[in-house]
Amino acid sequence: MRSSAAARRYARALFSLAEESASVESVRSELEAMMALFEGSPELADSLFRPLHPVAERRAVLQAVCERVGSSETLRNYYAFLVDQRRLVDFPAICEEFSRLADLAAGRTQAQVVTANPLSPEQQDRLRDALAARTGQQVELELTVDPSLLGGAIATVGGVVFDGSLRTQLTQMRTALTRGN
Repeated sequence: MRSSAAARRYARALFSLAEESASVESVRSELEAMMALFEGSPELADSLFRPLHPVAERRAVLQAVCERVGSSETLRNYYAFLVDQRRLVDFPAICEEFSRLADLAAGRTQAQVVTANPLSPEQQDRLRDALAARTGQQVELELTVDPSLLGGAIATVGGVVFDGSLRTQLTQMRTALTRGN
């Protein structure tokens, strides 16, 4: 999901608040929990994200949800502010950007890895270590299996693609052989 400039600004503002109170990870957890709630209840998300209902009603519903899930006072006020500014619709992008900022501050990065076969825990550890050595950051893997790769893996870290798939290696070999190298 691409975040809008407004979503990035709102995420940075919340991140600054969380950093000041040394609660970045707890805020992140609360945001993820709220996002999971919205994803699990499309009717709730739809009624809050779409401005068909008056602001006061949406604010009251959101406050009731916050009380039920035990949101912190900071996030309750933040959610109310988003409703008032008609920016709750940007909530998914705000969560994504906040998570990115939290990872960046902690020296972590996400790696999307596509493999031909599921990786064993040992293989995951070796891949994580290799990517960490290349990026200089702690790497968290998001693994996906795609049997069409034939073998190997493709890792994307911060927009950089590391393609170690068998298909790419065979293509490179074919190109080298046809050139006569």
